[in-house]
Amino acid sequence: MEERFKELAAQYCTIDAKDITNDMTFRDDLGFSSLDLMTFLGDLEDEFDTEFELGDDEQKLSNMRTVGDAIEFLKSYID
Repeated sequence: MEERFKELAAQYCTIDAKDITNDMTFRDDLGFSSLDLMTFLGDLEDEFDTEFELGDDEQKLSNMRTVGDAIEFLKSYID
């Protein structure tokens, strides 16, 4: 799951999936814009056949800064 997550993230930046680490931030390290992040979340929903409940998890999403944060967030939906 983590490998596929990073492959999807790499589509939005100039960093190879194999070079993306869990401590990288979306904005500063990967260069994601707000639109990139929202589109990426949609890609995650499609890829992992889930739907994020933004109303309930809006605070968690706003605190999601690093790749590791996002992976943990995703795990809570697919585990």
